[in-house]
Amino acid sequence: MSQEIAVIGSPEFTTGFRLAGVRAFENVPDDRKDEELDDAVERTLEDEGVGIIVMHEDDLSHLSRGVRKRVEGSIEPVLVTLGASGAGGGGLRDQIKRAIGIDLMEEDD
Repeated sequence: MSQEIAVIGSPEFTTGFRLAGVRAFENVPDDRKDEELDDAVERTLEDEGVGIIVMHEDDLSHLSRGVRKRVEGSIEPVLVTLGASGAGGGGLRDQIKRAIGIDLMEEDD
C-alpha cells in the first residue's frame, strides 16, 4: 500500500500543495488554529494512508503540548515542517534522516 502526503495549515499554505496534486489536506484558517489545529493533526495522524505530514513551522506553536509531542515524535507518519528555518538545509536534512534512518546528503570521502 502506498502512502501519501498530507498537508495541514491555512488555506493559503495548502493551496500550492493541492495544485501540485496532494489530495490529503486539512484547511485550518489562521483565526481558528488555536481551536481546530489539534483535531486536524490528530485526524491526520490516525489516517493509515498518510506517510508524511507537511505543516508550516509556525503552526507548531498553536498545538497543545500533548499533540505537539506526539506529532514531533511520530515516525509514521513523519512530520516535515516548512518555514523560516524548517526548509533550510539542516532542518530538512534532519527530518529526512529521522524519517528514513539514513542521511541522504552525507558525502562520501
